[in-house]
Amino acid sequence: MNIPANLKYTKDHEWISIEGDIATVGITDFAQKELGDIVYVEVETLDQSLDRDEVFGTVEAVKTVSDLFLPLSGEIIEFNETLESEPELVNTDAYGAGWMIKVKISDASQVADLLSDAAYKELIGA
Repeated sequence: MNIPANLKYTKDHEWISIEGDIATVGITDFAQKELGDIVYVEVETLDQSLDRDEVFGTVEAVKTVSDLFLPLSGEIIEFNETLESEPELVNTDAYGAGWMIKVKISDASQVADLLSDAAYKELIGA
């Protein structure tokens, strides 16, 4: 199971990479394996400001549809448009080309509430 040490994680299986006040968000390798083959990623919240834990989109797999929860409050400033034609990138490169959104963080203090790689491994029993 791939759980990079340089990222932060949520109990809802999102990963977060932070550079300054911009967070890149996707779903973890564990989450994509649980979902199976991803066929569609929908984000209709571009240019909206949302609070932490609000739904920012959905990911559809062959067997199920799952909500995506925002790990940090902020404005969604970018959607990975490549996923519109290649949603399978979430399966093949969850931490790279399969990223989903970029968020301008509005409350940096929330970063302290995210999980480390060790805490996430413990959460999923890895």
